[in-house]
Amino acid sequence: MEQTITIIGAGIVGICCALSLQERGVRVRLIDRGEPGQETSFGNAGVISPWSIVPQAIPGIWRSIPSMLLSRNGPLSVRQSFWPKMVPWGLKFLAKSNVASVREISDAMEILCRPSISLYHRHLEGTGHESLIIDSWYIHAFRNAQKANLRDLGYAIRQQKGAEMELVGQQDLKQLEPALSPTFKAAIVIKGQARAYAPGRIGQVLAEKVRAQGGEILRAEIMGISKTDSGWSISTKESALAAHKIVLAAGVWSAALLKPLGLDLPLAAERGYHVEFPNAQIQVNNSIMDMDAKIVASSMESGIRIAGSAEFAAIDTAADPRKKVLLARQARAMLPDIDIKEMTSWMGQRPSFPDSLPALGAVTGQPGLYVAFGHSHYGLMMAPKTGELIADLVAGVSPNIDLRAFDARRFQSRKT
Repeated sequence: MEQTITIIGAGIVGICCALSLQERGVRVRLIDRGEPGQETSFGNAGVISPWSIVPQAIPGIWRSIPSMLLSRNGPLSVRQSFWPKMVPWGLKFLAKSNVASVREISDAMEILCRPSISLYHRHLEGTGHESLIIDSWYIHAFRNAQKANLRDLGYAIRQQKGAEMELVGQQDLKQLEPALSPTFKAAIVIKGQARAYAPGRIGQVLAEKVRAQGGEILRAEIMGISKTDSGWSISTKESALAAHKIVLAAGVWSAALLKPLGLDLPLAAERGYHVEFPNAQIQVNNSIMDMDAKIVASSMESGIRIAGSAEFAAIDTAADPRKKVLLARQARAMLPDIDIKEMTSWMGQRPSFPDSLPALGAVTGQPGLYVAFGHSHYGLMMAPKTGELIADLVAGVSPNIDLRAFDARRFQSRKT
């Protein structure tokens, strides 16, 4: 295949698409307004979990949403101006919270998450930065021991699919994570995990591998895409670029580019925040989720990172400065001896569909256009397999996988 494939978006998903296409002998061009891997990809919690295969919408979640919204310290917030869009998105979300939907979505999530560790090792091989992926466990820590229940649907699904998990009490938890507060009484330990020691640097390293293998990386702000007789035209602030085929992997910005083509997608900007403590004076041995606050703590090369929050707002809304204050307070509650005198903060925008699944594959009625966005909380984990599937489709290889669950048009009415 001689034509260059243009990938719009150089986050971790776009980078993995580029690497997998190059493995199949395809020339690639990445376009992004910023540096590769330094937007949403940069700031996540670093968890690389083959077993993060349970969607956000689960049975009974409707009971907890009001308290999460009303609490100043809750993990969920919605900017007032976003409510007109939040209501229809939320109704679609709740419609997917029944047991049958959760199991179907989990099957689809498993396709993308299960091979994540091995694929990252393959992509990093030969870069000299293989140690950016570290073996780890994922510890779900509970203050109320009775809530640590392996029979709950999410854990039951993981067990049925082969995850190795262990329920531990306070004493064993203290052995695993000495820095954790004694207020945590139990934990479910999910084994066979990994974590990113520096998510942003992984993006830089893999982007450099793309470039070293002959890929082109352009800095440009995309204004729109349109079909032409010979392929596609990409308009930027400076000029128009011709493209034979396009892979749209621009995260939360992707929906606006598709709307002029007749695709009106329920993609929300679900913003996440993190704080980092470069001189924390403690060690976190694994990825730890505080199951009450819904935050994740992890040791990275830049310090201890505490990541969390789900804030729905318009893309161009400024960050809420109260979030970093809350995360710092929650960090102390989780890790009492952490030194918080020096702190950095960050906000990024998760591209979230109501069913926690991305839009992935060829777009019906738009020949030469492929989509790879909307990975919600799971972009770091789903990126490598997303790249594999996109590369097969672009190269004309039919994956031996049913991709209907990822159809970009799945939320549209039958008449559309």
